[in-house]
Amino acid sequence: MSELTAILTTIDSAIWGLPLILLLLGTGIYFTFRLGFLQFRKLPLAFHYIFHGDSEENDENGDVSGFQALCTALSSTIGTGNIVGVATAIAAGGPGALFWMWVSAFFGIATKYSECLLAHKYRVKDENGQIAGGPMYYIQNGLHSKVLAKIFALFGVGVALLGIGTFTQVKSISDALTLSFNIPNYVTAIVLTLLVAFITIGGIHRIAHVAEKIIPFMCIFYITGVVLILVTHLSAIPGVFYLIVKTAFVPSSVVGGGIGIAMQKGIARGIFSNESGLGSAPIAAAAAKTESHVEQGLISMTGTFIDTIIVCTMTGLAILIMNANTTGLEGAAMTTYAFQNGLFIPYVGKYIVNIGLVFFAFTTIIGWNYYGERCMYYLKGLKAVKVYKIIYIVFIAIGPFMTLDFIFILADIVNGLMAIPNLIGLIGLRKVVYEETMNYFKAPEKQHVTVDELAEESA
Repeated sequence: MSELTAILTTIDSAIWGLPLILLLLGTGIYFTFRLGFLQFRKLPLAFHYIFHGDSEENDENGDVSGFQALCTALSSTIGTGNIVGVATAIAAGGPGALFWMWVSAFFGIATKYSECLLAHKYRVKDENGQIAGGPMYYIQNGLHSKVLAKIFALFGVGVALLGIGTFTQVKSISDALTLSFNIPNYVTAIVLTLLVAFITIGGIHRIAHVAEKIIPFMCIFYITGVVLILVTHLSAIPGVFYLIVKTAFVPSSVVGGGIGIAMQKGIARGIFSNESGLGSAPIAAAAAKTESHVEQGLISMTGTFIDTIIVCTMTGLAILIMNANTTGLEGAAMTTYAFQNGLFIPYVGKYIVNIGLVFFAFTTIIGWNYYGERCMYYLKGLKAVKVYKIIYIVFIAIGPFMTLDFIFILADIVNGLMAIPNLIGLIGLRKVVYEETMNYFKAPEKQHVTVDELAEESA
């Protein structure tokens, strides 16, 4: 296993080298400037649309509501990346890795908006009348490249089975339950396999209903714990921010080894967490009943803000305030240490982290099952989806018995491979994104919308 891990580490470093990082950041930077810093100007409007959509929702135009589509996307992003991924990034790249997670998220919001807009625009219906959409469809029907679309779908199945969807989540759940409740790995494997089988067989409707119930509650539960740590350690926060920025630009962190470990791990873990540019969230966005492509793009882009700018930042601050990164611990154990020692109530911190991790990771599993299913449908049709679901469930059972380092390296590799064809598609369809956005906001009723007006409308 150690030899295989070493080989995969070499492949991982090659994939997540300067070219892919520049492609990811460059795409986000382009859309940020081309769309006039839309992630700044329209973020309040985007949050307004989550609960007070401007356009009508039509059952014939989609499978789930815009809010359910967002929750489905968040179910696949808010997970181990926010608890384990932040810890592994800081452990490998130092405090400065968190800065590069912010950078990837800031520009990633514009990327997420663009890819979800395109997915909604180019979506189709399958033989069962369900919505099928995502990068494979806007690459094929917008960019007119079936080869590139199939490459994306193939890597999408790979990420679902080998990356974010199964091993990383199941291993994290298993470790969390063992740490908090001494539950054996094999028990976790059996229970998870049965639960995932029950929910995923129900399709997008059941997945969306589970996600919209769990995600808001668990975000509040987890964030409340972090806020308590930050409030009780306010004096340490300025120093931690200074440390983050300072170490992000240490020469060895920025350029060491061709590309700095802080930059590399920060951006890689940022993408692992919020999936901007990866092409996964567009698959959920395509299923939304929202009639406006732009409106769904706005709703979807809030996912990156919530995931990385809010949840990952809070986790990172808690880790650094409590110096958990100097303990030699890794993954969930590092975050657990920060919560246990940061909260004034004994043992509560351990349970907040590990219960949160269990639920976040579980929703990621069911969300990514749907993404992989849609990719498999594109490649081989409905019959292949049944085979895919069986394989997915089997891989859930295997996850608890794998090593954390191997799992994350494998996930990084397939994530990077999936992102490349999607980013090429986004760049090729950049004019479509710009024209759709400009036409939407040029409409008289869309101009000069202020936050105060949105508040009055909500009231």
